[in-house]
Amino acid sequence: MPKSKTPTQAPNTATTGYEAQLWEMADALRGSMDAAEYKHVVLGLIFLKYISDAFEEQYQRLQRVDFADPEDPDEYRAESIFWVPPEARWGHLQHQAPQPTIGQLVDDAMSAIERDNPSLRDILPKDYSRPALDKQRLGQLISMISNIQVGDQESRSRDVLGRVYEYFLSRFASAEGKGGGEFYTPNSVVRLLVEMIEPYRGRVYDPCCGSSGMFVQSAEFVNAHATGNGNGGKAKSDISIYGQESNHTTWRLAKMNLAIRGIEGQIAHGDSFHNDRHPDLKADFILANPPFNISDWGGDRLRDDRRWQFGVPPAGNANFAWVQHMAHHLAPNGVAGFVLANGSMSSNQSGEGEIRKNLIQAGLVDCMVAMPGQLFYSTQIPVCLWFLARNRRDELLFIDARKLGRMTDRTHRELTEDDIARIAGTYHAWRDRGDAYEDIPGFCKAASVDVVARHDFVLTPGRYVGAEPQPDDGEPFEEKMTRFAAQWREQQAEAARLDAEIEANLTALGFGTNRASSSSSQSV
Repeated sequence: MPKSKTPTQAPNTATTGYEAQLWEMADALRGSMDAAEYKHVVLGLIFLKYISDAFEEQYQRLQRVDFADPEDPDEYRAESIFWVPPEARWGHLQHQAPQPTIGQLVDDAMSAIERDNPSLRDILPKDYSRPALDKQRLGQLISMISNIQVGDQESRSRDVLGRVYEYFLSRFASAEGKGGGEFYTPNSVVRLLVEMIEPYRGRVYDPCCGSSGMFVQSAEFVNAHATGNGNGGKAKSDISIYGQESNHTTWRLAKMNLAIRGIEGQIAHGDSFHNDRHPDLKADFILANPPFNISDWGGDRLRDDRRWQFGVPPAGNANFAWVQHMAHHLAPNGVAGFVLANGSMSSNQSGEGEIRKNLIQAGLVDCMVAMPGQLFYSTQIPVCLWFLARNRRDELLFIDARKLGRMTDRTHRELTEDDIARIAGTYHAWRDRGDAYEDIPGFCKAASVDVVARHDFVLTPGRYVGAEPQPDDGEPFEEKMTRFAAQWREQQAEAARLDAEIEANLTALGFGTNRASSSSSQSV
């Protein structure tokens, strides 16, 4: 791609790196609007552009087909493409972008799309006409988004919108700071979870799904199971997606995020603890990043809940409520992978140590991974990955990945492709029970339940993997000690010389040792 082109000169297909250029342009139009509010403005428009592009491509195709009616909604639904009524088509909005009524026109467009596409009902943002939203900036944003194609067949094949949407989610999470963790899990963390548990067949569940990142951030997962929006309807009948999200606006993001990939899923709105919308689900795979250490989860109202098979979780911390909620929903041969704060591996407060012990003795805990710091936009709390399995062996795998990853900027780290492959490969080699697995000091260790019991059921990998061996430089010990001793004596001699030089300078200035002694005597 020619590097000389500016964002506004870019061709009508987004290319690698264009996401960052598009973000810079969109962020420049944000003005003083809060990032948490602005993300719904931008992502809603990108979604609208996407379905309008897919619609327009099919519209042009139908115009060339004898006896086809481009204005017949069924012509689009037959190809799993959303029907876009005339008042919601992007060309109409682009033409009206400079008008002061553009906010109301966008709201009307969103309402019309929801009216004619039941699967999108109640999930699109419809507050573009509010007085606080600068209509001039909104018009400029629409003009900017008009410069790219995100929903035509070529763009869909390269998941252009998916990449733009993902990139914007990550940047909004960074801009929001702590609040960003409510809807976004970093891509490399999700991909590691997916690579480790391999959820390619069966029921996949996330009880706190945020923006549905666990379902869509693995390219292999999406390519294998995406349906609709012009991909020929190649649905995989052996995958089912179940999710729940308590925050209504985040739930809408989740539904949109699935819709732009054409992934069908049962994503419910509600509190998974107090209003479990999938009460009878037994999932083959569970992926989750629950909020860390939340204290206001209403645990005092759930003391006798049937999910607490391994102990009643403390009312002041929901960590082990999440663990047991997921264990409750795990199928007989199921596997779960989820993120928790590091304290969950060792805490003994309010019965948490006893719950952890019971989970281990019941044969549920499969693997623990200590993660590097600075992975998340929302917190600096060190995190770990838990893996539960119903069909696990009589030992646990510990992986210490704290030294892995690379810094992407001054404050954020991500796992590389090699890091993900190394961690996931180690896990699968161990689970396969073959000769490919071996303990690596400082990185991984397979330990029996008896060994874990001797450590008081603390699951911190550093306790088990030991120290990384230091490379032998080949220098004999006697020679090394002789060299160190000579170096130390040289440094001592140099220090004495510098002390004497400083003392001489102080004396020349009238602050020598004799004066200091005289001053001390006078003060006494």
